[in-house]
Amino acid sequence: MARQKKTVAAQTTAQRLDSIVKSARKIMRKDKGLNGDLDRLPVLTWVMFLKFLDDLERMHEDEAALADTPFHAAIEPPYRWRDWAADKDGITGPDLLTFINGEEATRPDGTRGPGLFAYLRGLRGMNGGRDRRDVIATVFRGVSNRMESGYLLRDVVNLIDAIHFDSSEEIHTLGRLYETLLREMRDAAGDSGEFYTPRAVVRFMVERVDPRIGETVLDPACGTGGFLTESYAHMARQADTVEAREQLQSGALKGVEPKSLPFLLSQMNLLLHGLEAPDIDPGNALRFRLSEIGERERVEVILTNPPFGGEEEAGILSNFPGDRRTAETALLFLQLIMRRLRRGGRGRAAVVVPHGVLFGDGVAARIKADLLERFNLHTVVRLPEGVFAPYTDIATNLIFFDTSGPTGDIWFWEQPAPEGRRKYSKTAPLQPEDLADLTAWWGDRRDDPRAWKVNGPGLIERDEAGQVRAVNLDQKNPNAKAAEDHRSPVEIVDCVMAKEREVLVILDELRTLVAERESA
Repeated sequence: MARQKKTVAAQTTAQRLDSIVKSARKIMRKDKGLNGDLDRLPVLTWVMFLKFLDDLERMHEDEAALADTPFHAAIEPPYRWRDWAADKDGITGPDLLTFINGEEATRPDGTRGPGLFAYLRGLRGMNGGRDRRDVIATVFRGVSNRMESGYLLRDVVNLIDAIHFDSSEEIHTLGRLYETLLREMRDAAGDSGEFYTPRAVVRFMVERVDPRIGETVLDPACGTGGFLTESYAHMARQADTVEAREQLQSGALKGVEPKSLPFLLSQMNLLLHGLEAPDIDPGNALRFRLSEIGERERVEVILTNPPFGGEEEAGILSNFPGDRRTAETALLFLQLIMRRLRRGGRGRAAVVVPHGVLFGDGVAARIKADLLERFNLHTVVRLPEGVFAPYTDIATNLIFFDTSGPTGDIWFWEQPAPEGRRKYSKTAPLQPEDLADLTAWWGDRRDDPRAWKVNGPGLIERDEAGQVRAVNLDQKNPNAKAAEDHRSPVEIVDCVMAKEREVLVILDELRTLVAERESA
C-alpha cells in the first residue's frame, strides 16, 4: 500500500511538472522574440536556473543557521529570485524587461543600480577561488533575454515559481523532463544535434568504463552534459557514506564547453541531476599546448563525443606537434585525451569517433600509431547508420582504451542494424535493449558473427625508413555474410536508370554554369 501511494505521488508530481513546463512553452510561443525551441529552451533554462539557485541558497542558509556557522550568499538582495520574481503581482511588463536587460535600472526595491543580468555577469568568487559566483557569472556572460514581452515573461516566471527545487523528488523528475527537452531541441535544428549523444550510447559507455568514487571523470567536449550526468548517476549509486558523497560533489566531474548555449544547458542539466556546483570550463579544451599538460591535469576517466569535421584556427593547431597537426578536430581531441589520461594503468577512455578516423592516413596514421604503441586499444564498437540521426548520418565508432598498453589484440564488435530496418532514425532511435547482446559479450569475449579480434601491432605499416605509413583500423567483419540483393531484375534496372537520370541532371546544371562563365 505504501509503495502504491508513493507511485501515485510520483506520477502526480511528474504530471504537475510536465504541465508547468508545457504551459511555459505555450506562453513563450506567443512572444515575437522567440522563433522556435532553440530560442525557447534557453529562456526556460535561465529562468529555472535562477529559481534553482534561490532554493539552493535557502537550504544552505538554513543549514548554516542550524550549525551556527556564517553563510555567504552567492546572490545578494535585491537580485535574488525571492526579491523580484516570487511576488506574482510584482514587477512586470516593460519595467521587468528593463530590470533584467538594462545595464542600469530601477530595481524592485525602488533603488537604482545594475540590471539583473549586468549584476550576475559581474559576480566574482570570494578569496580568488572558484565558487558558485564564478559559475553564475560565466553562465550569464553567454545568456541574453530574447523575450520581447515583459508581461509574457512574468507569466513564465510565475509558473516556474511553483517548482520546488528543494524537493529531491521534484528535482529527480525534472531532470528526466529536462532530458526530453534536450532531445526535442536536438530535433529542432540540424546543428543542435551536436549537443546530444543518444542516451543508450552514453549509458553503455559509462557502464563499461565504470568510474569509481575517488576518481575524476572528464568530458573535454561536454555539450549539454550527458556523459557527466550519467557518470554522476553511476557514481552516486556507490556513494554510501558522507565522505563518498562529499567526494562526488567536489571535483569528481569536470567538463569543458566553449559555446554559450550548451554551457548554460549543461549547468542546468547537472544541477537537476544533483551536482550542486558543476565544474564546467567555458574555454576551448584544445587551447593548451599539449607538451605542457602534466600530471596535475591528468584524470582517471575520459568519456566524450568530441566534435568532428570542423576546423580549428592556426593558434590552436600550434599547440600540437608539427607532424600531428590536422584539420580534423576529432584527431586533435584524440591527442588531447591521450595526453590527459592518468598513467600507470589507471586511465580509461571511451570516445565516439567518425568512421574516417579509422582508415585515415598521413597525420591520422601517426596519431593512431601513438594510440596503439602507448595505450591499450582493446575494443572498437562499430555502430550502424542512423544512431546520431537527425544530426548526422556519418558512420561512427566507439573506441575504448586504457593506459595499461601497449595494444595487443583489438576486439571489434559490429552492432547490427535494427531488425527489419536498414538503419536507425530520429523516430526509431537506438534503444538500450538493442545493446543487450553487446553488453553480454563484453564480459565473456569470444568469436561471434558480430565479433572478431585483430592483432594491433600488425596494423602499423611502415616505409623503408621506419616511418609510419598507414594504420588501418577499418577492419571488416570476417564473419559477415555477403549482402544479398533481393530486388527483382526490373527493380534493379529501374534503380540504375533513376541514378543515371540524376547524373544527367547534375551534368546539365554543370554545363549551364560553364556556358554562363564563358559568355561572361
